[in-house]
Amino acid sequence: MSVLPLASTAPPRHRAPRPDGGRAHIAALDGLRGFAVAAVLLFHARQLSGGFLGVDLFFVLSGYLITGLLLGAAQSGGPGALARFWIRRVRRLFPALVVVVVVTVPLVWALGTVEQLRFALGDLPWVAVQAVNWHYIADGTGYWNASDTRVFAHLWSIGVEWQFYLVWPLVLAAVARGRHARRAVVAVAGAGVLVSLALTVTLGAAVDTTRAYEGTDTRAAALLLGALAATAPVRSLTAAIPRRAADALCLLLAAGLAAAWVATDGEKAPLLFKGGLFLHSVAAALLIVVIAQVPGTRAARLVGSLLPRRLGEWSYSLYLWHWPVYLVLLPRLSGLGGWGATAVAIGVSLAAAATTKRFVEDPVRFRSGWARGRRGPVVVAVLVLATVALWLLIPVPAPGAGTVDVNQLR
Repeated sequence: MSVLPLASTAPPRHRAPRPDGGRAHIAALDGLRGFAVAAVLLFHARQLSGGFLGVDLFFVLSGYLITGLLLGAAQSGGPGALARFWIRRVRRLFPALVVVVVVTVPLVWALGTVEQLRFALGDLPWVAVQAVNWHYIADGTGYWNASDTRVFAHLWSIGVEWQFYLVWPLVLAAVARGRHARRAVVAVAGAGVLVSLALTVTLGAAVDTTRAYEGTDTRAAALLLGALAATAPVRSLTAAIPRRAADALCLLLAAGLAAAWVATDGEKAPLLFKGGLFLHSVAAALLIVVIAQVPGTRAARLVGSLLPRRLGEWSYSLYLWHWPVYLVLLPRLSGLGGWGATAVAIGVSLAAAATTKRFVEDPVRFRSGWARGRRGPVVVAVLVLATVALWLLIPVPAPGAGTVDVNQLR
């Protein structure tokens, strides 16, 4: 992500001020999301060794945006604010995910390997309950070694986000009250960051770092750093930075993030789980809050330009689609060379993402077109039932099926 790309910009006719203190929508944050999803796409195509760090930028962005929304709702939303928040999250994220799953399973059945189909059917119930990250951890599935056999491997980060959306609003509802609410939110988020960092360092010392990489508790550091950046004390301090100094700071932070994406050698980077992920998230949080709070910076104009902003708008669906597309297409495109195959796979992913956003995400999110009234929930329910039917009707291949031709053993 992911996330991850989870709060995409509405089309111009739908744009409105956000309820996080009355701030209007910031196009540059969509642009940051666009850069993040581009890094992930290049990483999964094996063209950018540290591109997986784009997921951390997604996490920080999500923590920032969601905490801003929740703090605004805590001030004016009343007792039903939490329920409305969760309903909006479901409406925003669930339909596109269902569509991708409904298409992916028969696609893998028709074009994927036997192993990919077996794992897809086995992972599907965990995808449904948004706990695929803990399923992989409990199952001993090494993220860095086994993801090529799992068409839903990338959904671990979506699971982390959903789990954060479930727990963090409850925490804020408990602490964001009273005369010392601002300090309480900062203290709780800061303490959570430190605990998460300690867990990452401890668990990241293992031979297989999947537990440290996919655990909700370990990845909470990035989400909570974003949450810290959204608090009033941090926003007030940042807003006081002169624009010229903000330009220089943004340039330094962006260069640091780009250098990390280029130089980090996957999970083998020696400092990754010893503070590297944390420092990357700190830099991301600082960049986000400076761009959001200091108006008119060059960084905001550059990052908020058309191409990265459009990628950011498509980023959620693009993240959902790209990995199944890669697993099905890339082995069949080897004759085009590395960059040629990557370009085709990304092009197909972009087309699928644009279609999904246009015909699924936006209508459901804004209750327009086919999703007006009761039709939207009915269509989504039918798609859910189709997913269940696929899971029940497609036969699960036996372990090892398709790997040995028994006739050759005679």
